[in-house]
Amino acid sequence: MKITAKELSALLGLSEAAVSLALRSKKGVSVATRRRVLAAAEQYGYDFSRIRISSESSLMLHGSICLIIYRQHGAVVGDTLFFSELCEGISMACKAANYKFCIYHINGEHEIDEQLSRVLNTDCAGIILLGTELREESFTRFMKLRVPLLLLDSYFEKTTCDCVAINNSQGAYLATEYLINRFSVQPGYLRSSYPIKNFLERADGFFKVLREHGMSSSRTIVHQLAPSMEGAMSDMLALLEAGEEPQRCYFADNDLIAMGVMRALKSKGYHIPKDVAIIGFDNISSAELCEPPLTTINVPKQYMGEVAMRRLLDILHGDAPQTVKIEVSTKLVKRQSV
Repeated sequence: MKITAKELSALLGLSEAAVSLALRSKKGVSVATRRRVLAAAEQYGYDFSRIRISSESSLMLHGSICLIIYRQHGAVVGDTLFFSELCEGISMACKAANYKFCIYHINGEHEIDEQLSRVLNTDCAGIILLGTELREESFTRFMKLRVPLLLLDSYFEKTTCDCVAINNSQGAYLATEYLINRFSVQPGYLRSSYPIKNFLERADGFFKVLREHGMSSSRTIVHQLAPSMEGAMSDMLALLEAGEEPQRCYFADNDLIAMGVMRALKSKGYHIPKDVAIIGFDNISSAELCEPPLTTINVPKQYMGEVAMRRLLDILHGDAPQTVKIEVSTKLVKRQSV
């Protein structure tokens, strides 16, 4: 009995999409994988006439690129323009490379196996995993997949996987140095109470600048606040009502924290930036529209998505002999909150 493409995929431990692409000599798999699939197909008697019959079908051109959006708690990853712009960048690059684009959501570790099973039962050719809230112990479950995988907006030192991330330390460094040069005082730190990797790297950049300017890290006023606008406002109001005197200037882990704190300060009669200056991070669309407009660190979000897809294409085409970490640079955007 002749072997089917589905049986070939099970035999070789490859996705059905990868086997289909290899059998049809389409882009999307490496040269080595294509040779392996063709050799096994010949060995086990695959009916190559099936390819000629269906070769005109546009449905089998390249398969799908699956973006998996992982949420551990949802405190950081939400339906915001930041993540929409990342998706737009991936989508545009998929279209240019003639791949379909689909999005899957995983909400917590208990959904990983079920959702991955759904993904692998499609024509998935490659996966981009949004790992903003992902923990390393959970990531190891994704590393076992036999599908090309790229990690977006995070990385882990102990794992070998291509990733595209923000240069968080650089962005925090630029923001903090600007505050010190502008006010000649030690800035306070509006730190997220959810310690994701991005925020930990921003803390590294913040404290690095302090040390370079001879300031003591241990003397820094740090406020642990929720990383949402409403949460940060509520947390800051509680501090102010408890008698906390605000610092002359602050760096915030993200724009939502910065804008929430600005609201809290203004409700207590403080003026921005006359009394307190604040810098955020991410340059979300509302940062320019708040009052006063927020000085922040710009992250080229759509470009990050495009870079991630281009790197995944290199992996799919066998043009990535080594894994790499790509860090996308940030830029200070000066507005009226400083």
